Amino acid sequence: MKTFSAKPSDITHDWVVVDAAGVPLGRLASEVAQLIRGKHKPTFTPHMDGGDFVIVLNASQVRLSGKKMAQKTYFKHTGYMGHESHTPAQDLLAKHPDRVIEKAVFGMLPKNSLARQKLRTKLKVYAGTEHPHQAQQPTPHTLVTSKADS
Repeated sequence: MKTFSAKPSDITHDWVVVDAAGVPLGRLASEVAQLIRGKHKPTFTPHMDGGDFVIVLNASQVRLSGKKMAQKTYFKHTGYMGHESHTPAQDLLAKHPDRVIEKAVFGMLPKNSLARQKLRTKLKVYAGTEHPHQAQQPTPHTLVTSKADS
């Protein structure tokens, strides 16, 4: 048997819509990261960009479990000594809900230039239900949930 390696002619990029309303952040991020990488496709090749474009709607309604809404903080450093900033998840979710999902998905991707490129071009996050990508005719994607959530 030979190992399959996808060529650019074998790869197709679809558009997928994911609704984040009431979904735990980590579960949403891991599912979106798999869609962006293309791991759900039989033609998955780690060094090729074979993933789908993902549109995440209702980012402001994503759920954080436990006490994470009050206790989780996002770290930022300006590059100057002592200029570090810790933003609570509650504040970031209120002001920029798209950044919360982008940071979570980035954490689930491998840390290389292909992953950064995929995140920049393939992930579209919107706080509400409206998006400007109707012309691409995206297909809705239902998230896989465990039996404990049911």
